[in-house]
Amino acid sequence: MSRVGKKPVAIPSGVTAVVEGQTVKVKGPKGALSLVLHGDVAAKVDKGEVKVDPRSETKRARAMWGTYRSLLENVMTGVTKGFERKLEISGVGYRAALQGKNLQVQLGYSHDIVYPIPEGITIVVPKPTEIVISGIDGQKVGHVAAEIRAFRKPEPYKGKGVKYSDEYIFRKEGKKK
Repeated sequence: MSRVGKKPVAIPSGVTAVVEGQTVKVKGPKGALSLVLHGDVAAKVDKGEVKVDPRSETKRARAMWGTYRSLLENVMTGVTKGFERKLEISGVGYRAALQGKNLQVQLGYSHDIVYPIPEGITIVVPKPTEIVISGIDGQKVGHVAAEIRAFRKPEPYKGKGVKYSDEYIFRKEGKKK
């Protein structure tokens, strides 16, 4: 038995969830998302909660049971609260700015990097060295944050680069004389 899968996902107030075959459609105050379930699991709505159950007792079905229950909980969180990821830029001359629907980042290369902001994602630059990425789809928010971080990952000697705000950079000692 999956400890995670056994728990039903509560539907918060102001949110509607509908199960149509293998698709769960969720509408909330921040927007609407849908999740296509794996063939080994089934979902049903009853009494203000969504319950995910395995279709068989195979190992794969038990694995997908807990996974899709967690994904469904993330969809519920996304349409009510949304997701947010903060990036910090450190380094001399490294900075970010918004230009219309693009994020322009200067990271020490000979050219500026222009990153087009995807649909459903909001990027805010409160300071030139801080980027806040938010949206209702947690996977998309994390993916955009990872793409921006990949432009210049933090290096271990001086810590220059783009890092997550909660990330710790393990620092190395420079060479000895």
